[in-house]
Amino acid sequence: MTKLKGKTAIVTGAANGIGLACATRFAQEGAAVALADIDAEHGEAGAKAIREAGGTAIFQKTDVASRADLEALVERATAEFGGLDIMLNNAGIAPTAKIVDMEDELFDKVLATNLRSAFIGTQLAAKAMIAKGKGGVIINMSSVNARLAIPGLAAYACTKGALSQLTNVSAIELASHGIRCVAIGPGTILTELAKKAVLADEAAKKRILSRTPIGRAGEPEEVAAVAAFLASDDASYITGQTIYPDGGRMALNYTM
Repeated sequence: MTKLKGKTAIVTGAANGIGLACATRFAQEGAAVALADIDAEHGEAGAKAIREAGGTAIFQKTDVASRADLEALVERATAEFGGLDIMLNNAGIAPTAKIVDMEDELFDKVLATNLRSAFIGTQLAAKAMIAKGKGGVIINMSSVNARLAIPGLAAYACTKGALSQLTNVSAIELASHGIRCVAIGPGTILTELAKKAVLADEAAKKRILSRTPIGRAGEPEEVAAVAAFLASDDASYITGQTIYPDGGRMALNYTM
């Protein structure tokens, strides 16, 4: 597993779930990885586990809604690793609220965490990659909800839809610098959040599986495998695309 040997990467939202799985896979593939999250306890533990397994990893406590925190993250990663090759904008939140009940503050918080952070992360990463002059890869963590709707997740769905366009525009603007911009749109993945929020009881589990042709939820490591592929030279001709590891959800587009 050496697809990313000699590369350096940043992963936001890396304290657990998909983010931690991606950071771990990047390290297993040979990359030096900076894990970032607001959760310092689990973020430090994740970086330590990677190091104990023989990988190279650091942790930086980061509130992705803060430009200053993101600037500090990129500055530290580039200083310690000698540059930046891969940026995975993964951090996100998905609070549930009906449109008629949602407060402005909640909508703004979701946009700041899920979308504005990815814009700033893309901007800062692109500047670092351009300065190094060797190109790079920027990956945004989208969702099937970029195109499909679920009641109660208006703010979340809006941000994921916008991430697709951020990915497209970035891909076009940054292509001349050798920077590829792609996105990943997972379906239902067995993170702790999903287990508590949408797979909490048998009825919820049946509802989820009814719209997943493969017949099961995905594992964080399966999303990480897609991220590692997109970050590698194996995907050298892929940019401006969103890949959906969703067990067939997008193809079905129906709940039975």
